[in-house]
Amino acid sequence: MIDLASVIRPGDGIICGQACAEPQTLMEALVAQRAAFSGAGLFLGVNYAGIVQPGHADHLRLSAYCGIGHNRALADAGALEIQPAPYSRLGALIRSAAIRADVVLVQVSPPNGRGEYSLGLAADYLIPALETARAVVAEVNQQVPWTHAEKLLRREQFSLLVESSRAPAAPPPDKPGPLEQAIATQAARFVPDGATLEFGIGALPEAVCRELAGRSRLSVHSGAVGDAVVDLLRAGAVAAVDCALLIGTRRLFDFARDNPAIRLRSSEYTHAARVLAGIERFIAVNSAVEVDFTGQVNAEVARGSYVGAVGGALDFVRAANQSAGGAAITLLPASRVVEKLSGPVATPRSEAGIIVTERGAADLRGCSLRERERRLRAISGNS
Repeated sequence: MIDLASVIRPGDGIICGQACAEPQTLMEALVAQRAAFSGAGLFLGVNYAGIVQPGHADHLRLSAYCGIGHNRALADAGALEIQPAPYSRLGALIRSAAIRADVVLVQVSPPNGRGEYSLGLAADYLIPALETARAVVAEVNQQVPWTHAEKLLRREQFSLLVESSRAPAAPPPDKPGPLEQAIATQAARFVPDGATLEFGIGALPEAVCRELAGRSRLSVHSGAVGDAVVDLLRAGAVAAVDCALLIGTRRLFDFARDNPAIRLRSSEYTHAARVLAGIERFIAVNSAVEVDFTGQVNAEVARGSYVGAVGGALDFVRAANQSAGGAAITLLPASRVVEKLSGPVATPRSEAGIIVTERGAADLRGCSLRERERRLRAISGNS
């Protein structure tokens, strides 16, 4: 029996691993026992498991930085508060207790021969949370790989530990189709040999990744990476990967197991302006919900639902725009290049770079508003 009430107090702030790093056994216990620590706040990231339901807001205060995965349903039900903070600020917000991390629920790998547990599939904002938490509860999952994470943990750091063996929470199938591949082909020509790449989440960035197997001397510095990075590493196109989390399938997880070419870093490193400022030929590749004719990007709201995030795109876009030989590439279908956005501006027009659809690419750098509209109409469904 997992007794979370022995470590969680009413009113505590709780942070858990996100995406494939969600500790599912612990989360099931959390929602089952929530009445014992009523009023506790739970901060969610990308949510693929769907364990937390709208009804659980009867005792838990639910918040998140994104609407990805099952968070969309929570937000639509009015059970989830969205915190529109950039990813680069999450660590500082946690350290200042603006986002409280009294208790951290974390999924870890089995220990190595030195007794060191790895964070396995995500370091991101878990590292600042672990360094400020009063209590750390660990789920040691036999199916989570030991990876080269920035911070390793030891048994004495855990207030409570449970064992499990279950497949990590999986993202929904999102394989690139002909449309995504057509967009990726257009985008890939802007990626030179020797570039350092950042990829957003989803089928479009993954499709671009697939187009780059013939490149050389690439590196990856990203918030998240998916299965397609395995092919780039195996082909020799990419030598090293620094990322905050792994979002993919068993193929990616098995490849990352004790692989020094893949390093899991804190978001305070991956998204830090001081780190990004030193990268030359930095290419940021992100998808969007919509782009308007001035180059403004909506990456948060679609058809009235909160589906995305402020996230890290703007951090990376700004870095790419400042990088010598760099470029910020935004991907979306031509039908989503619109006259007026239906949601908030996540990336302002002042940071507009190269917008790519299946109809071509519009390089907006140095363009007037009139010229931007002309170029964007040419690659939109409104030409």
